[in-house]
Amino acid sequence: MPHIMLSYQWDVQDLAKKVFEKLEGLGFNVWMDLQDMSGNINEAMAEAVENSIVVCPFLTEKYQASKNCKKELNYTDGCDKDIVPCMAQPNFKASSWLGLLTAGMLWIDFRNNAKFETSMQSLVKEITATCGDKIANVAVNVSSNEAKQLATPKKGRAFIHISAKKYLAETGQVKFHPASGSRNSLTIRDRPEDTSYWVQEGQGRGSNIVFFKNYATQGYLGYDPNGDYIYTKAQHYGAEEWILSTDETDDTGRRAVVIFANYGKKYLTVKNGKLTGVASKSSDCRWYLD
Repeated sequence: MPHIMLSYQWDVQDLAKKVFEKLEGLGFNVWMDLQDMSGNINEAMAEAVENSIVVCPFLTEKYQASKNCKKELNYTDGCDKDIVPCMAQPNFKASSWLGLLTAGMLWIDFRNNAKFETSMQSLVKEITATCGDKIANVAVNVSSNEAKQLATPKKGRAFIHISAKKYLAETGQVKFHPASGSRNSLTIRDRPEDTSYWVQEGQGRGSNIVFFKNYATQGYLGYDPNGDYIYTKAQHYGAEEWILSTDETDDTGRRAVVIFANYGKKYLTVKNGKLTGVASKSSDCRWYLD
């Protein structure tokens, strides 16, 4: 039976079990090794990975040092399974094989136990956003309205600027650029609207470059450093490449991110009520995914 798989090192079993019980309580099919795999360990691990729709590794220094965890997550990658990392240790930054394998992935913050419930909501939302319609295969027992809302694939992600508390959206105004044609202007809104939702596209595993396509207009988010201009247009090239990374300073349990324009080398932010790009990352460059 398809499942969500939790991958962890023994020292964080209590946290992994708490996540397991919460997901199971919401009605999801979940798998984790509760009693240490016995018999043919490799065969049991391979079967668990192969039957998963997504694997959630709990990132810690000891996870990175574990040969079994390395084998498990490398096999997950080799099977082309979706991965949603969970950060379980304060001040830890993945490096070596683990840093390479999870590069460019957004991790869910489980460093603050006081924010566990918020972290759980973020985890389910991220699993749903990552797996899309496949989530239905593991949500067969979901019955509560809360869980159904979390487990229903959305039309994209909304970006909320944390300081301004406003949503990224298109204005409906079109400008013509001599090199790239028509561009739709961007702004920030008090509430989400049709053009506030973005579908994330990647260049493939191993690349941290992503593109954001507006769900309503199908235009790709871009940044022109020459005019400090944020826009959408029909096709994506270099100026529409972005790097999305987890904001490690946030401790709310929500999906806090930083958005970096790869071509323009600027961070997307809001200054004086307007969208702009800045060269140095600061607290004003933080956004929530919703």
